[in-house]
Amino acid sequence: MKRIILFISLLALISITACKTKKEELKEIPKVPVTNPLLMDTSFTKEYVSEIESIQNIEIRARVKGFMESIKVDEGQQVTAGQLLFTIRSKEYEAELAEAQAKVKTATLEMQNVQTLADKDIVSKAELALAVAKLNEAKSELGIAETNLSFTKVTAPFSGIVDRLKFKVGSLVDEGTLLTSLSNNRDIYAYFNVTESEYLDYKAKDQHNDVALLMANGQPFKYKGKIETIEAEFDKNTGNIPFRAKFPNPDLLLKHGETGKVQLTVDLKNALVIPQKATFELQDKTYVYVVDDKNIVKAKNITIKYRLPNLYVVDSGLQPSDKILLEGLQTIKEDDKVQAEFLQPEKVISELQLIKQ
Repeated sequence: MKRIILFISLLALISITACKTKKEELKEIPKVPVTNPLLMDTSFTKEYVSEIESIQNIEIRARVKGFMESIKVDEGQQVTAGQLLFTIRSKEYEAELAEAQAKVKTATLEMQNVQTLADKDIVSKAELALAVAKLNEAKSELGIAETNLSFTKVTAPFSGIVDRLKFKVGSLVDEGTLLTSLSNNRDIYAYFNVTESEYLDYKAKDQHNDVALLMANGQPFKYKGKIETIEAEFDKNTGNIPFRAKFPNPDLLLKHGETGKVQLTVDLKNALVIPQKATFELQDKTYVYVVDDKNIVKAKNITIKYRLPNLYVVDSGLQPSDKILLEGLQTIKEDDKVQAEFLQPEKVISELQLIKQ
């Protein structure tokens, strides 16, 4: 009887121990959230460093030599087309004009006299031709004198803002001397460089040409712009091609020579999207943990095409049916067995998109 009781006790002890071992093994298998990559239509904003230029920006230069007689504007002043900016001393050019006018008058009288004599066959036609040539030469000198005199008054070729004044009243300026610059900032151009692959994607997907601008202080410019042109050649050194966007600037806030960031919205169709937190990097390569049908974890190398806020667009390495590990990447190792708790990818991605950067 004692032996039977001892045997039953032994069996019970073995059974309890076995159950305990199974529970401990079950506890050692970590429970982790997994999800699928999600195929979806989305968009993201890509930023490009840009150089800002006025729609018109020119150098105002002296076209005759002389002393600066007056300056009619100040630095930073808004002027209108045709407004007087500078005057250069004109007395010498007025004298040249008077001399040229006298020559034309004299040559005209001489030509008329020779014409009268030629009509009476008193002088030859050659002498008449010489008188006509002399008159034409005098008229040419008169035209030059009139032009030089007009150049003593420097006017604005278009409406804009005057830049720094290079000279003071009384300064001697030569022909071609830079006096100031003039910028028309009613509209501005933003130039930015795009890589060859981005250019091809832009052309292939027929992207919208609407763009935004982030100013140098990090604040958005309140007016939207449009991509107008793409230059003809790629830079051999950088592999980039310049784009040009045009922005209205009615408040004249933006100035020639500023910098900013053009923000271009890129539309993506059927993009394979995963959370950034589901990835890890090893030796400059990006990996995810994929859980197979036996709940065994395997590391898988992937390539990233685009980086979105909190998300990656996968170029290769994953299928929509793959189950990827969402959390616990620091504690899980390859070939570990896990208890996979599946989360719907639509919910996972939606929650990540709501997180502010």
